Amino acid sequence: MTDAAPRRRTETLQEPTPPVARDAVARGIDREAIVTVYGRCTVDYDGRATSYLEAGDRHLMLKPDGAALVHTDEGQQPVNWQPPGCDHAVSCVDGDLVVESLRSTPDERLAVRFSEVLQVSAFSGTDETDLALTGTEEDLRQRILEEPALLEAGFTPLATERDTPAGAVDIYGEDEAGRAVVVELKRRRVGPDAVSQLRRYVDALERDLHADAAVRGILVAPSVTDRAGRLLTEHGLEFVSLEPPAE
Repeated sequence: MTDAAPRRRTETLQEPTPPVARDAVARGIDREAIVTVYGRCTVDYDGRATSYLEAGDRHLMLKPDGAALVHTDEGQQPVNWQPPGCDHAVSCVDGDLVVESLRSTPDERLAVRFSEVLQVSAFSGTDETDLALTGTEEDLRQRILEEPALLEAGFTPLATERDTPAGAVDIYGEDEAGRAVVVELKRRRVGPDAVSQLRRYVDALERDLHADAAVRGILVAPSVTDRAGRLLTEHGLEFVSLEPPAE
């Protein structure tokens, strides 16, 4: 008789030395596990833009599909990331653990250098089920694309998932006066993180366009927290209350 369930394997090391941590990360990558590293690190990104994070306590996750995410102790969004399709590599350099995520098209490199490793874990398993969602952000996007006036009169959608150095904009368009509009969609009540994300997109698009370009940012969600509302006002951003359609 064969076991129908896939074999699951876990490996966790507490405060390993850099060489021991390197070998554990390499084993996890080789067997296509989810690999996580927590410790004191710097984060260096070079690609469509450049960025550098000074030393801090952070959590790095490597996924077998090639995605890489760096998280701090705040917020739901990673402070830096690489999409699926990247290659992971690990080494020791001058006594530090260095984990890299490399992408060829476009050419991007994310390097996380740990001066102190507190934990390394690797988890093997599978999840073959699809998440069944109703009222998704995609539903909300389609609702606006089909009826742009829900956002405001005279709004014209021009593109979805428009790429910027800060990430992909949910909907990019123009208002009645011809000004560029960045639309960020959220399916639930949101807080300051969503405002910060929208501001990054607006700033990135203003840099991409000519110097005197006026870019509006509109956050679309069922509701926002009081703090998020204050931040929207402070940053000159806007809010439209809209819910995804229910099935």
